[in-house]
Amino acid sequence: MTADRSVVVEVPDSLVGERIDRIVAMVTDVSRTEAARLVASGAVQLDGVVATRGADRLVAPGELAIELGDEAVASGPVADPDVAVPAVYVDDDVIVVDKPADLVVHPGAGHTTGTLANGLLAAYPEVATVGAPDRPGIVHRLDRGTSGLLMVARSQVAYESLVDQLAERTVDRQYRTIVWGHVESPRGVVDAPIGRSPKHPTKMAITEKGKPARTRYEVVRTYDEPVAVTEVTCRLETGRTHQIRVHMAAIGHSVVGDERYRGVRQSLPCPRPFLHAEMLGFDHPVTGERLEFTSDLPADLVAIRAGLR
Repeated sequence: MTADRSVVVEVPDSLVGERIDRIVAMVTDVSRTEAARLVASGAVQLDGVVATRGADRLVAPGELAIELGDEAVASGPVADPDVAVPAVYVDDDVIVVDKPADLVVHPGAGHTTGTLANGLLAAYPEVATVGAPDRPGIVHRLDRGTSGLLMVARSQVAYESLVDQLAERTVDRQYRTIVWGHVESPRGVVDAPIGRSPKHPTKMAITEKGKPARTRYEVVRTYDEPVAVTEVTCRLETGRTHQIRVHMAAIGHSVVGDERYRGVRQSLPCPRPFLHAEMLGFDHPVTGERLEFTSDLPADLVAIRAGLR
């Protein structure tokens, strides 16, 4: 008989107010149903006290200890030196990666190997003890088809600081995209909550039950040939799953090449969503220095834009 596995994490300030079962699901990568079962069975302790109600909310930061049977969660990612980590900045606490398209950030359904997390463990093995065990060092993510800048924590101090900065909305994240149609207003804000689509579980949608989400956009230029499209920069004030893709589609301007949100059309073929994280700024978690990084548009998207007039 195999032994149970335990997970112990320090829950940061940014998760105060969240449901206990949701936090358990986040740090173990089990389903919310399984997380609720773990809580109800007495397998979850907060600062040494058993938590018995998944619906209770965290009232203060603390140590969360979870006892997991082997069937509850897959083992964490393993180091894979064959996965390249295109780092543009590295110090003792922070790694900034310029992620190529098609690289998955961490293991999940359908992608158990070959992820950025596997490469990080090979190049920087100390990240194994940073953050959640199934997402070592990962504080935020980019979709598989999105390229660009991503920050990774190399120490637990950095992890907690970067998570807090994201929660406090002090991290600058700018994306460049091309969307369908001519965006009439030169700049604007899409402020609409995003949650799981009730009709399509693999998609996100604007829904009253969703989490607050704000995207600021600014028109760079418009094109008429061979089709009407608009080049736009988007700044995230929140970081919801598929946020830019959902918000731009909601105002009638789907991201070109985005199959999931009505952005694929034969009149302008694009191999992936035209979405690139071109700027990232944050405070260094130890020195406090403001760091800012930029990334040029990759060749595949440059080629698409070059064909527009």
